[in-house]
Amino acid sequence: MLRLGRREFGPHEPVIMAIVNRTPDSFYDQGATFDDLPALERVDRAVAEGAAIVDIGGVKAGPGDEVDAAEEARRTVGFVARVRERHPDVVISVDTWRHEVGEAVCEAGADVLNDAWGGVDPKLAEVAARHDVGLVCTHAGGARPRTRPHRVAYEDVVADILDVTVGLAERAVALGVRRDRIMIDPGHDFGKNTRHSLEATRRLGELAATGWPVLVSLSNKDFVGETLDRPVKERLLGTLATTAVSAWLGAQVYRVHEVAETRQVLDMVASIAGHREPAVARRGLA
Repeated sequence: MLRLGRREFGPHEPVIMAIVNRTPDSFYDQGATFDDLPALERVDRAVAEGAAIVDIGGVKAGPGDEVDAAEEARRTVGFVARVRERHPDVVISVDTWRHEVGEAVCEAGADVLNDAWGGVDPKLAEVAARHDVGLVCTHAGGARPRTRPHRVAYEDVVADILDVTVGLAERAVALGVRRDRIMIDPGHDFGKNTRHSLEATRRLGELAATGWPVLVSLSNKDFVGETLDRPVKERLLGTLATTAVSAWLGAQVYRVHEVAETRQVLDMVASIAGHREPAVARRGLA
């Protein structure tokens, strides 16, 4: 059982985490939700389309203008409070690697700290423990925040992913984070080239076999674009194909831009796997 905020999710229940970027330079939407009103509309739409979690980020993942902790907090803390008031039952996640920001957003009502940079600030897990919130433990290959991989190499990328993510998860438990609030993330594109991300997907079952709920952040990423030679706005089909494979191999949480399309893919896979009844079943019965 995965317990985040007021919600509980069974082991075969796929969970959508909708991306809400509070940045003016997002790689995907170029700042479409930087201002409060469009960002709140994005949250409303995502929840209506089936997202149980909204993931709020105040710093672009890739290189760009410097954003210090104070500016990151300015972009996220007040917005977390507004979402908490507007959607009392939605799980609010904040994508940050900084413990100062983590502290502030938890006080404002966040339920999860999404540490996409693999524990680069070890105090972030302490914040999660102190506030009794969820934590995403990600493999970033030792990369520093907001850097791109360059000639990275692994003897066995999945073995490294397992070692790092499980290690971070167990450390979090030792610090006081509840086991049922922890997810592990292979970190597609983070500290990896395209072949590494494809192998991480192909062998995702090895992560699921650890027993930790697996979160995947696949949406429109560069490994999809390079695999199909498609620009950012033409990566949806590749993303959904990767989502279906990940669902079949045991991932549970999906961080996405396109909620409605992802919901249909996850429902279809769940029904094929026998974990979900068809919405309608009339064929051959009438």
